[in-house]
Amino acid sequence: MTAGAWVLVALGVVLLLLAWTTWTLTRLRRLEGRVDRAWTALDTQLQRRAGLAEELARNHPAALGDGRADALATAAAEVRAPAAGDRAHAENDLGRALRALPAELPGVPTALATDLAGTVTRVGLARRFYNDAVRDTRDLRRRRLSRWLRLRARQPMPRFFDIDDGLDGAVTSPDGAAQPGS
Repeated sequence: MTAGAWVLVALGVVLLLLAWTTWTLTRLRRLEGRVDRAWTALDTQLQRRAGLAEELARNHPAALGDGRADALATAAAEVRAPAAGDRAHAENDLGRALRALPAELPGVPTALATDLAGTVTRVGLARRFYNDAVRDTRDLRRRRLSRWLRLRARQPMPRFFDIDDGLDGAVTSPDGAAQPGS
């Protein structure tokens, strides 16, 4: 090969690397935006769940019993301002307190019970969407060429938000049958 051919090959490699870098940076920016939007949705649902739990404990203590109402109110307050700064732990405590409630709560308006149940489900979905976005972002940033070129290296790596929302107990198969595990 002549020197001119080597220059063309090198120029082609540089152009391919530049195109890949541009595409990857754009993808990383989009994924980080997806993480931010998913966190906003998750935080909104978590705050909504805490607000509904607090309303249930405050307005309907007779239906819950004094001990449960106090525990639920304490767990909801802890979620809004975690003492140790560990929000996931506070969310787990609230989730366990909500799962400990009986299915039927006499004296509680149906709208409140339905809204709370729907919010609990939406928390699980929002958590999954958020963790999926975090996983995709982390995977792309951990690829060898992304690390070598230090793409978005100064940005903090997004963290998973894992709480026990009680929705991982059963996974449905394509035919709709429940399967144990997740």
